[in-house]
Amino acid sequence: MIALDAIRESFRGKVSLNEELSKHVTFRIGGPADIFLEPVDKEDAVGLFGYLHESKTPYTLLGNGSNVLIADRGVRGITVSLASGFNYVREEKGNAIVAGAGIRLATFVNFVITAGYGGVEMLAGIPGTLGGAVIMNAGAYGGEISDHMRSVEVIRRGELQRIAAEDAGFVYRDSDLTDDIVLEARFSFPEGEAEPLKKRRKELLLKRNGAQPVQWPNAGSIFKNPEGDYAARLIEECGLKGTRVGGAEISELHSNFIINVEDAAADDVMTLVARARREVLDRFGVELRMEVKTIGFEPEELEAWGVAVENRVAGEKK
Repeated sequence: MIALDAIRESFRGKVSLNEELSKHVTFRIGGPADIFLEPVDKEDAVGLFGYLHESKTPYTLLGNGSNVLIADRGVRGITVSLASGFNYVREEKGNAIVAGAGIRLATFVNFVITAGYGGVEMLAGIPGTLGGAVIMNAGAYGGEISDHMRSVEVIRRGELQRIAAEDAGFVYRDSDLTDDIVLEARFSFPEGEAEPLKKRRKELLLKRNGAQPVQWPNAGSIFKNPEGDYAARLIEECGLKGTRVGGAEISELHSNFIINVEDAAADDVMTLVARARREVLDRFGVELRMEVKTIGFEPEELEAWGVAVENRVAGEKK
């Protein structure tokens, strides 16, 4: 049983009950959270997650919801969002850029470029917040967010820790931080001229927007690219572009995107996920792995759709 009164004693952030999560995610899909908590700063977050760890209280962590699919029934228990309390970025001595986990990537990229630094242009147009991007080592066009990272502050097993980038286990679209709570990251970018960098960012943004269905609610790339290939190519070769289940559709523009075209349910999306995985495996012998994280689903549901139970967010009860 969740001791909400005990949490309220020291928690200074916002507490909401039966909060509709569909309005907190870019997919615009998902049911309510029983308890929705928004810590206001690092001290508040450390206290909250320390209590949850010590009391063995399960929780679900939500960033700005750009890379997640929430179950139609919603999420039981506690959901924690860092989107408001960690929405900051600043420049410090030694040409360091420090940013909170809740800052939107678009805001982060604009700040770095305006400050006269390069190396972030490839992140232009990638949805989401810094925290999620760090955990999944987001990137594009040959670059990754970890390329210029120096350290990251996380809550691990209820305690605040600073981890050097080289010790974070960064690989393609993954890291060793998946069970941690990322609060803040520190970077050191090469100096550059703001105007040429802004021009390059605009070029990449136009390229991305021209190739992705940004006009529809979506959660970004559904699958990770298999080694040496592209998930979109494999799905397209299976003739699945435009395939629709309920209100969800495999995009005609980019087949590694599933879009919410008409009040889609999470089950609609997962049915398309299962079909794409099955047909790609049957035809090419390649097992696609989800890049989008699932929240609120039971393990047996994920297994029935052929999705690994490990494809869940940090802290969620397993």
